[in-house]
Amino acid sequence: MPEVAIFNPASLSRPLGQYSQIARVRAREFVFIAGQVAVDIAGNIVGADDFDAQCTQVFANIKAGLDSVGAGWGDVVQFTSYLVDAQDVAKFMEYRARSFPGMFPPGAYPPNTLLIVDRLVQELLRLEVQTVAAL
Repeated sequence: MPEVAIFNPASLSRPLGQYSQIARVRAREFVFIAGQVAVDIAGNIVGADDFDAQCTQVFANIKAGLDSVGAGWGDVVQFTSYLVDAQDVAKFMEYRARSFPGMFPPGAYPPNTLLIVDRLVQELLRLEVQTVAAL
């Protein structure tokens, strides 16, 4: 089992959303999950005009990736999130505020870097989330 300590040191500001400033990890193995987008198993875009539906599909894809290596949400030590529209930041924060307590029950949310980019691999995709887990 990896040793994971996710926390917010007093020397840094409180996070602006559902993430923590630090993840200190001792693990024998790391899992790197490529950025996941709102595409179902058949390759169809989910929620072309619905940001929340895209969030749901992205995190379902991440969960499937974690499951494929015998990992779970508690093994996630970092996210990198990409949005194509700064107007979606608030929606993304709302989705995480709603969903993360169920995914990370102790409230130790993994560090997350959020970037606004010009576009993703397909124009209808509005977010992508890359994940690192420790086993």
